[in-house]
Amino acid sequence: MTRKADDQSILKRFIAEGIIGRLRQSGFEAYFVGGCVRDFIRGVVPGDYDIVTSAKTDEVMALFEKTVPVGAKFGVVMVIADGHPFEVATFRSDDVYEDGRRPLRVHFASAKEDVLRRDFTVNGLLMDPVTGDIIDYVGGRDDIHNRILRTIGDPVLRFNEDYLRMLRAVRFAANLDFALDEAAKAAIAANASRITVISAERILEELGKILTRGGARRGLELLSETGLLKMILPEVDKMRGVEQPPRFHPEGDVWQHSLIMLDILSKETAPQTNPMLAWAALLHDVGKPLTRTQDDKGVHFYGHTQIGESIALDILNRLRFSRAQRETILNLIHQHMVFMNVQKMRPARLKRFLRMPDFDLHLKLHRLDCLASHGMLDHYTFCVDQLQNMEIGELNPPSLLTGDDLVAMGYVQGKMIGQILRALEEEQLEGRLDSRDEAIRFVREHWKI
Repeated sequence: MTRKADDQSILKRFIAEGIIGRLRQSGFEAYFVGGCVRDFIRGVVPGDYDIVTSAKTDEVMALFEKTVPVGAKFGVVMVIADGHPFEVATFRSDDVYEDGRRPLRVHFASAKEDVLRRDFTVNGLLMDPVTGDIIDYVGGRDDIHNRILRTIGDPVLRFNEDYLRMLRAVRFAANLDFALDEAAKAAIAANASRITVISAERILEELGKILTRGGARRGLELLSETGLLKMILPEVDKMRGVEQPPRFHPEGDVWQHSLIMLDILSKETAPQTNPMLAWAALLHDVGKPLTRTQDDKGVHFYGHTQIGESIALDILNRLRFSRAQRETILNLIHQHMVFMNVQKMRPARLKRFLRMPDFDLHLKLHRLDCLASHGMLDHYTFCVDQLQNMEIGELNPPSLLTGDDLVAMGYVQGKMIGQILRALEEEQLEGRLDSRDEAIRFVREHWKI
């Protein structure tokens, strides 16, 4: 964590303690709860602080100047203090869950009852910020020390209350590098098909955290082992067992290749992993299962990039990615095989390639692709050297002539103007034109008025 992030966390804790202090001064119980307590025990500086209290929603809102009733029906209020949001929830117990997503009703309850309705023991801890005392009704402290993720109570019942908890179990086990309790794992496998009742937006949020917050490879393996992968990303599940030519892919099949890429990315960048890069790493070869052929010359995947783009688009639409996110991920997939040609490109094409949007992500994806297979980084090194040794003006040279210049020279507005400007840029990038006079002569020689 950076010094700035560390300072922010200290400030947030100070503000959160102030919120708890005010609640207690008004006669209510109040504690830190959930992930921040888990992080304290693990020796990790929390990024956020959640608060649980005996105060009802209207009582919380009356105490603080700026609040947002984000889940008033469920006793949840967002308190905004010094520009920072803090979730403040009333102790509650939940009624019957009929749809596997939310309870029909909630009942306000005691601190212990509130803990007992939560998902996992490591998230069911309360902390008194004044004394530092941990209140543990569920054995969560021991589970943190033993690095195991267990549900609070019967895992089948817990997952049937909210099927998203199956994905959250995988996410926490992966991100925390904890073992997933065998009973919980079996319960997920038995109920995996029910994950489809959960909204695409909630599924995407959990998948994103699996891919970017650490332990991405373990997360994907757990998704596969429990059957969740087949339900939410069947196209990715089909990559398992798709063998590749050992000469270029000594690591194994397409599935193993993608897992290794995610593993490298996760170890190098989590928890600040770029989500678009992570999704591109997962989906860049998703077209290979449908394009694999074999002949006497070996194994081939002709057209896998184009097919992969189409499959990836279906996935991204299904999970409700934004348009900008889709475009970035699809372009990463589209360009990932182009790197094999960079050392043969003419100067103009190479410069256009190096200056395309998000080239840093393209370069990172190519590096991961190489490290997870044959390990040869010559094309990567070539691109890095080119960028380091090339002036900015060489990639994006200032125009020698404008459209207005061409009109002034007697050329008529229309398609020809665009053609001339593109040709001039091509000559510049190739290094054949570098002055306005040369550009004028070039135009006069090639386009007659």
